Amino acid sequence: MAYYDFSIVIPCYNEAEGLPAMRDRLSQALDLLRKRGRTQLVLVNDGSRDGTGDLLEQTFGAWTDTVIVHHPTNRGLGAALRTGFANATGEIIITCDSDGTYPFSEIPALLDRLTPDVDLVTASPYHAGGGIENVPAYRVFISKSASLCYRILVDARIHTYTALFRACRRHVIEHITTHADGFLMVTEWLVEALLGGYRVAEYPTTLRVRQYGQSKARVWQITKTHIRYMSSILQRRFFARPQTKAISRSR
Repeated sequence: MAYYDFSIVIPCYNEAEGLPAMRDRLSQALDLLRKRGRTQLVLVNDGSRDGTGDLLEQTFGAWTDTVIVHHPTNRGLGAALRTGFANATGEIIITCDSDGTYPFSEIPALLDRLTPDVDLVTASPYHAGGGIENVPAYRVFISKSASLCYRILVDARIHTYTALFRACRRHVIEHITTHADGFLMVTEWLVEALLGGYRVAEYPTTLRVRQYGQSKARVWQITKTHIRYMSSILQRRFFARPQTKAISRSR
C-alpha cells in the first residue's frame, strides 16, 4: 500500500452535472498541492442514480494516485466520509465538497493554518474574517444557529461547526469515534475532536452558493439529528464534564 503526505477525500452523490467543472478545478489544485508533497485523491460515489459512478470512472479513472470507491446504495455523507477515510493513506487528510462551495484552489491556504501545534483546520465563514456570498438566507440561518449552539455547548472560540472543507491529521481520525451517517457527521467529527482535546484552528473564508447541481440536504431531518446530538453532548458534559484544549488560530 502506498502512503502519501496528503489525501483529498471528496464524497459525491448525484454530481454528474458538475463533474466536468470539478475535474478542471481539481486538476489545477492538485498541481499546486503536489509541489508540497505526494498527494492522493479519494472519490466516493455514494450510491448515485444519475450516472455519477460511471462518469467518475471515465473522468478520473486514469488519474495517477487516485482511488474511486462506490457504495451500491446511498448511505449518506457521514458513511461516504468514513469510506473515504478508510481508503485514504495520507498523513494529512483534506475533505472537500464536490460542488464548488469552497474552491479547491483554497486548499494551500487551508493547509497553511495546519501549523505543528494544530491537529485540525476547518473552514469558517462565520468567523469575523469570513463571509457569505449568495447563499439562501434560510440555510445560513439554520447553519449559523447550529454553530451558535455548539459554541455554547462545546467551545466558543470555534465559530463554524458545519463546514466540510477541512484539513486534519491522520491520528485525529484514527482516535475519535463518529456514528452519524448523514450530514451530522461533519459536526460530530469536529465536536468529538474538540472534546478529545485535539487542537483546532479556523480558516476564515467565504461560503458561496452551490455552483452546480442541487443540494441534497433535507433541512428538517438534519435539524432533528442536531437536536439529538446536542442533547447527548449535554448529558455527557453533565455527567463527565470532559475538558477541551482546543485553540483557535483564526486571525
